[in-house]
Amino acid sequence: MDNFTLHRGQVPLLISLPHDGSFIPDEIAARMHPAARRSPDTDWHVGRLYEPLARALGASVLKPLMSRYVIDLNRPADGHLLYPGQRETGLIPTIGFDGEPLYLDGEAPDSSEVQRRMNDFWQPYHQALTHELARLCAEHGRAVLWEGHSIRSHVPMLFDGRLPDFNLGTAAGASCGAALQSRLQACLESQSRFSFAVNGRFQGGYITRHYGDLAAGVQAVQLELAQLNYMDEASFEYAAERAPAVQELIGRMLQVCLG
Repeated sequence: MDNFTLHRGQVPLLISLPHDGSFIPDEIAARMHPAARRSPDTDWHVGRLYEPLARALGASVLKPLMSRYVIDLNRPADGHLLYPGQRETGLIPTIGFDGEPLYLDGEAPDSSEVQRRMNDFWQPYHQALTHELARLCAEHGRAVLWEGHSIRSHVPMLFDGRLPDFNLGTAAGASCGAALQSRLQACLESQSRFSFAVNGRFQGGYITRHYGDLAAGVQAVQLELAQLNYMDEASFEYAAERAPAVQELIGRMLQVCLG
């Protein structure tokens, strides 16, 4: 079974969706609390939002099959914190975004299982990401890596109050050039339907920070969406009547990356 899918495009844009997967293997799910087996902290439907846009633009798309509960592909291999001083769920999460344990008592993975998951899931995804960026840079001399994410609009463990609708992160400007960040921010400022933040609570995870390398011709950007704008946060159902407006603004931002 392949643990990710990669569609190779023709333009210097790679869309990575590291939390799109929701599958949890039976041998892991059997040791988890029933509520965790649904993988509620998935970035639900981001593939459905992005893949039509990617096809229209000719962009590459990389996405996993596995849930972030199996291993979080947007965390560093050594497990160090992305936001020191704030609560996080980690490389191999043992709690969910609600702060509740994912595993039954005594069933959390040990160090040997963590290493197996690294070998089976984390390494292949990052190898594919590295190789695809190298291919795009070889063909075009540059590449933009777009990290597509989403999260519930209220997650008290992670942030106070309601999350803005669109949350743009560039590692405080370190992962992409000032000109690209400025154009993306202008795109957000040009509309009034959705609230937004730039380098607020979500400044970009490991992938954005690690792969954004201006000297090598790679600019990396993360967009974290508040899920209520395109889905029902309780049932996880896609809201076909709301999603097109979100999709349209994302599409404009992706065009900016290619422009």
